[in-house]
Amino acid sequence: MSQQHWSNVKESGSVLGMKIMLSIYRRFGELPFLIALAPVSVYYWCRNPLARRASKEYQRRFRATYPDKPLPRLTTLRHFMAFGVTMLDKVRALHGEVALSQIDNLDRETMREAIESKQGGVILVTHIGNHEICQALSSSRDDLRLSLLMHTHHAQKFNALLKESRRPGAVDIIEVTDIGPDTAQRLKERIDGGGFVVIAADREPIGEQGRARSLNFLGAPAAFPEGAFWLTLLLRCPVYLLICARDGKTFNVHFEPLGDSRGVKRRERDSWIGEQMQQFAQRLEHYCTRYPLQWFNFYPFWSEAPERQKAQQSPGVCSKQPSENAHG
Repeated sequence: MSQQHWSNVKESGSVLGMKIMLSIYRRFGELPFLIALAPVSVYYWCRNPLARRASKEYQRRFRATYPDKPLPRLTTLRHFMAFGVTMLDKVRALHGEVALSQIDNLDRETMREAIESKQGGVILVTHIGNHEICQALSSSRDDLRLSLLMHTHHAQKFNALLKESRRPGAVDIIEVTDIGPDTAQRLKERIDGGGFVVIAADREPIGEQGRARSLNFLGAPAAFPEGAFWLTLLLRCPVYLLICARDGKTFNVHFEPLGDSRGVKRRERDSWIGEQMQQFAQRLEHYCTRYPLQWFNFYPFWSEAPERQKAQQSPGVCSKQPSENAHG
């Protein structure tokens, strides 16, 4: 039986339930919210066998690869609870309720140099933690301008909570399933203006035309999307990795360079993508070991299926290749 693709999994929960949980946090604080979150997490743990199995598979592979890094008891349930906290943090971040004092930019100088170089770039994000927190940084820097490539059609209930969000005006949202020729021009203008294009790179692409490559991740082959790396080649710019994860009441921001596509020759494209993707997978694994309960890919991730490669020519930006969700 074929596995259900992540983009086709029905969204859990209700807008009313999400609003109630958000109201508990705003009215009573974090501890009452966590107390209320516990039975909610148990409920979804019982009702969502797909996510439960995916969490257990991740834990099994993590333990086998890193036996010296213990996971806490009731790991799957705590994984669900961590996800609930992250959903709250996403809403708070996009409503301007996360103070800059809570954000610890561990690579502040690297980020400053990238912004002030005016070269622009592609920023790869993952489903570790909550990269929306970093959008708060753009409110403190007029010269940090972002275009987010996101898949949002499968999360309409959660997106309803964000209608009143305070996304900075420098943040441009682009739905990846609606990409057309005009999108390429928007992205190119963003890069040429010294801005950044943000895209997730740790979920299998949407649709039959999506290119994926099998990489070693936590000791087994897993399908990673090529789209973000082709996009970097097409835009001819540097590429960075951004991770933002909770550490107690603080949000740790990690920002590091991965490579630069500007000097890559046509005959070198395939090998460059392979090297960049493996480096990305290695860094993703590194941050999983640092924040083991904050990688929120509650879908079948590892597969024994052979590497999915389409035609050898590079895909165009308008062919829906960069089809990963940069939102969550």
